[in-house]
Amino acid sequence: MRAFMIATAFALTATTATTAVANQSKEQDCTYQAEVVAAIQQARIDRVKEANVVEAIAATNPEWPEKYNNIVPVLAGPIYDVKRRDLKNTDLGAQWKTACIGS
Repeated sequence: MRAFMIATAFALTATTATTAVANQSKEQDCTYQAEVVAAIQQARIDRVKEANVVEAIAATNPEWPEKYNNIVPVLAGPIYDVKRRDLKNTDLGAQWKTACIGS
């Protein structure tokens, strides 16, 4: 049930974020979004405080274009609401990409 709620929230946000970056191919856009989600998930697993997640991810010099950093604070909240033990066995990045491409 929790996984369904997370997937639904991601699908809704993916649709909004996808329309904001209309000049790129949908698959590339969804790939970048999935990388952001995976980075937030890893930060949560690594016990980075939610208040510091934006700076912590930026410090890793991610490969995605800088404009994708804007969705980090938006997506951090729902990901940080999930217990760490549940995140360890879930690939949110893959789930996000599937939901994004399917929307």
